Amino acid sequence: MEKKLVIKMIRNCLKQYYEADSMPIGDKDLENLSKRIFQIKEEDPPADLFEVVNDVVYEFLAD
Repeated sequence: MEKKLVIKMIRNCLKQYYEADSMPIGDKDLENLSKRIFQIKEEDPPADLFEVVNDVVYEFLAD
């Protein structure tokens, strides 16, 4: 799985909640979210990547 793809998916998911210029996320947060997504996929390989990304982004925004 490519990191660039996951970062792009995170940004696209955030667009549901924010406009592109007002996203409340920096490079460090993107890195942490992508690491969390890779960790979940490693623990549960059949998990749908789209759902994992959406769940992780939602958890990030809910905190």
